[in-house]
Amino acid sequence: MRKIDVLDKGYVRLVDVMGGDLSVVNSARVSYDKESFEIDEKDEKLIRFLAKHDHSSPFRHSILQFEMYAPLMVARQHWKYIVGSDHRDPFTAWNESSRRYITENAVFYVPSPTEWRSAPENSKQGSGKPVNKHLGLHLTEDLMKLIDMGTMMYERAMANGVCAEQARLFLPAYGLYVRYYWTGSLQSVAHFINQRLADDAQKEIQEYAKAVYELAKEDFPVSLDELVKTTKDAIAS
Repeated sequence: MRKIDVLDKGYVRLVDVMGGDLSVVNSARVSYDKESFEIDEKDEKLIRFLAKHDHSSPFRHSILQFEMYAPLMVARQHWKYIVGSDHRDPFTAWNESSRRYITENAVFYVPSPTEWRSAPENSKQGSGKPVNKHLGLHLTEDLMKLIDMGTMMYERAMANGVCAEQARLFLPAYGLYVRYYWTGSLQSVAHFINQRLADDAQKEIQEYAKAVYELAKEDFPVSLDELVKTTKDAIAS
C-alpha cells in the first residue's frame, strides 16, 4: 500500500486498486469481442481516442480506494464535490471516522507562520499572497491557543461524563483532522484531480489532489495522462 504525506500531519494512502490501463482497453474492446493482454501502441491510441471523445464508460470499470487523513475543511470540500458535481459516475463511496464513537486524541492542522495567506483582491473566495511573517507568527500562536483551550474543555466534558457526540462541540472543527475512505472509479478520480488542481481550488485540497494523482498514475499512466486536463506544472508545483 502506497502512501504520501500531505500538509503538516495528513496523508493519502492508496488502499486497493482494481484494474489498470489494460482494463480500460478491454472494457472498450469487448464491444468487438476482442481482448488485449499487454498494452501496446494501438491500445494507447484507443485510450487517447476514448478520452478525447468523452467515451467515459470504459474508465468506470477500474476502481481505486483511498484512505484520506485531512483537516475537516478539506474533507468537507471533497465531500461536497462527491455529492454535488455532475461527473456522471455513481460509483463512489465514502465512510468517515466519527467522534460519536471514537475518542482518540484530537489532531489539528496548524499552518506555520509562513503559510498564512491574504484575502484575494478581486474575489470573495480563495486566497492571495502570503501575509508577512510577523503577522503569520501571531496567527499561528492564536490558533494554537484556541486549540489548547478547546481540547482542555473537550477533555473536561468527557471526564465529567458528557457523551462524546456533544463533548466534541468544544473542539475547533475546521482544522480537526478526520480519517475517511473514499472509493471511486478511474473516471471519478480523474474528475476529482481536474477539479481540485484548478487554479481557483483551495491550496490545501490541491495538495491532496496532487497526492491522489501521484498514487493513481502508477497503475493508470496512460489513462490519467489523457484524462487529467490540468497542466503538468500544476501537478509538479
